Amino acid sequence: MSQTTIFVSNLAYGLDTKDLITAFSAYGEITEAKIIKDRESGRSKGFGFVTFIDPEQAKEALNMNGKELHGRTIRVNFARKQTQREEG
Repeated sequence: MSQTTIFVSNLAYGLDTKDLITAFSAYGEITEAKIIKDRESGRSKGFGFVTFIDPEQAKEALNMNGKELHGRTIRVNFARKQTQREEG
């Protein structure tokens, strides 16, 4: 199975989904982008996910790893398959 979703971390806390789409749309068509937020405060947790229509586009987007976005050096990797997490 080819991977189409990337995990992006070390995001600036003021970054929104539109900024994430703008930064990664140069690599291809994005089907979904999401910044993960704290359930209680609603503030960004500093990471998110971008899903591309094509696995090759996602692979190309890995080139953003180590680049600066809104003053922060971001880390980009393929997203790991979601595992059931412990409720806490």
